[in-house]
Amino acid sequence: MNNTDYSAHESAIIDPGCLIGKGTKIWHFTHIMPGCRIGENCNIGQNVVVSPDVVLGNNVKVQNNVSIYSGVICEDDVFLGPSMVFTNVINPRSGINRRGQYETTLVKKGATIGANATIVCGITLGEYCFIGAGAVVIKNVAPYALAVGNPASQSGWMSEFGHKLLFDENGMATCPESHEKYTLIEGSVKKIVE
Repeated sequence: MNNTDYSAHESAIIDPGCLIGKGTKIWHFTHIMPGCRIGENCNIGQNVVVSPDVVLGNNVKVQNNVSIYSGVICEDDVFLGPSMVFTNVINPRSGINRRGQYETTLVKKGATIGANATIVCGITLGEYCFIGAGAVVIKNVAPYALAVGNPASQSGWMSEFGHKLLFDENGMATCPESHEKYTLIEGSVKKIVE
């Protein structure tokens, strides 16, 4: 990573000690705090806070008004929708300092988190899962799962292109856009690589 090959709006605040990848764009009124690592070709929207030691992979899209708190790790190709919320302490109290108790939240490759969703800390969101707008996620989400509601529950499966998968009686489904095929076996979805 080269710390000079990115672009940032003049109103953005970028603290010393950050690593920001080539081709990343940082928009208005955003604050990038010390020790965070942001990959290549990311797009960090306006009014975003990236707290110390956060890790964002390559090609992560962060929409407006998102705060990414210490303890959050997003792998490559993650989408964070407008005003979605992460937490990093399971039992916060104003009068009690719990800085040493931040829990890790892992967002795996290709996952999407919809607008205004809340992700409670200490969980893993699986590869290419899709969290619906406004969902409140309090437990791990399986790869390719669609999770909606409060508290969020699984209501189906999604393709890597973001389409709901409809499995036949043989446990096979095809993405209507990419035409990639998926199989559902014992409650797990896998893409068939040909």
